[in-house]
Amino acid sequence: MSQIASSSSPFSARRRPLERVIRTSLFVCAAASVLVTVGIIYSLFADTISFFEEVSISSFLTGTTWSPQAGSYGVLELVYGTLIITFGAMLIAGPLGIASAIYLSEYASPRVRNVVKPTLEVLAGIPTVVFGYFALTFITPNLLRSISEGCGIFNWASASIVVGLFILPTVASLSEDAMRAVPRSLRDGAYGLGSTKLRVSLRIVLPAALSGIVASLILGISRAVGETMAVTIAAGATPQITLNPCSSVQTMTAYIVQVAGGEASTGSLQYGSIFALGSTLFLMTLVLNYVSIRFVKRFREAY
Repeated sequence: MSQIASSSSPFSARRRPLERVIRTSLFVCAAASVLVTVGIIYSLFADTISFFEEVSISSFLTGTTWSPQAGSYGVLELVYGTLIITFGAMLIAGPLGIASAIYLSEYASPRVRNVVKPTLEVLAGIPTVVFGYFALTFITPNLLRSISEGCGIFNWASASIVVGLFILPTVASLSEDAMRAVPRSLRDGAYGLGSTKLRVSLRIVLPAALSGIVASLILGISRAVGETMAVTIAAGATPQITLNPCSSVQTMTAYIVQVAGGEASTGSLQYGSIFALGSTLFLMTLVLNYVSIRFVKRFREAY
């Protein structure tokens, strides 16, 4: 034993400095990510506080008119535009994504899955500006105007469709991963009791993977809320609260793009409004991520 210990001690002596270097490097990487996050929050909220020194928070959060040129900063019109497009996008991405995940997980053969899933995920790599032009040149003139001739070229229906297509791979891929993680024994037990494949998919696999599916949906919502170029191009720039899907609306991200393009001078009230909207988006996505984490921890199944 003493010979073995003495022969291994040089190796241990050489390994300890290397482990310290690796541990220090990992700590630096973790600390850098934390510092970057702190820097982002500081740069965002510093100008937000300056904005709210001149604009009342209550009027900002409860006002229904967004007209910076007239000095009106009621954010509800922009929040409505963001949420209505997000809602429409989830009506598309939610059912299609979960149905695609069920097919890939339960019905598709390995050969088909190896082709369909990467092809589906290619959608996530397409620039969102392309989705915006797709809405302008195809969805609105060929689909929406065939239903309603009075549909404007800029409308929140086409924006909802393209955003739904954009987040579809996220929902489908993560939901399929969650379903594939369900143990095979649960499926075999249900089949042994005489259940059909559809019943096993809906009554066994889907509930068992619920936490992962809900997490994918919330992640999709977060991406839809923060989507910029597709909604900027497709939905237009008319802040208003309307249920007409053929009408133009403006989202918070679209307004930020509009002002950041050079319409407002640095330090002006209109310039500060984009930081207030950025803080609002930050808090919205933070709440969504917190809800997702809590839900996953509460309903996660351990196998």
